[in-house]
Amino acid sequence: MADPGLDGTETRAPAREDPPSSWWVEALGSTGPEREPAVARLHELMLRAARHELGRRRAALAHVRGEELEDLAVQAADDATVAVLAKLDSFRGASRFTTWAYKFALLEAGVRLRRRAWQEREVVLDPDGWGGFASGDGSVQAALERAELLDRLKAAVEEVLTPHQRRVFVALALNEVPIDVLSERLGSTRGALYKTLHDARRKLRGALAADGLTEPVAEPGAVR
Repeated sequence: MADPGLDGTETRAPAREDPPSSWWVEALGSTGPEREPAVARLHELMLRAARHELGRRRAALAHVRGEELEDLAVQAADDATVAVLAKLDSFRGASRFTTWAYKFALLEAGVRLRRRAWQEREVVLDPDGWGGFASGDGSVQAALERAELLDRLKAAVEEVLTPHQRRVFVALALNEVPIDVLSERLGSTRGALYKTLHDARRKLRGALAADGLTEPVAEPGAVR
């Protein structure tokens, strides 16, 4: 099967019959001598998948040199291989093993593409992205209501959020910074940032509800 290379040309992997899913699971999960070549073959598969994904998006990264893209592909393949091995027990056989594993490489390649795209961009942590919230069509009354809501939301961001919640909300919700990029810049984890963003949104909804601008926030487990 031919995949687009990182320089736009096609690369063709040596023809080799894909083993059944049971072979992958048994070989990768074993402690015997068959595990090492199976892991090497898995990494080869992950590298092909990562190269394919990076090659597919090559036009958006025209300024990136071919050797750098190859390095990104190797990094993605390395992490995808580790992820597949860590989640081997979660494979349920709903699809072919290679199809299931392929998704890990696509995910890791996407992560590296986002990081590379933001590498030379500043992660803005000040609230300068409110313009997108104010746009919209409709009547004068609707525009006034949006303006009132926006003004109160701006105030609530300053009043009810902690400095860390404010930084995370502004970066993710206003400036659309990819969460993996923000986690790297702040030295945090995706899970921790998702939790921070969730808490920030809950606080903001509560503040807007207290002013009668939105519906009251239901507490977890409350009967409505």
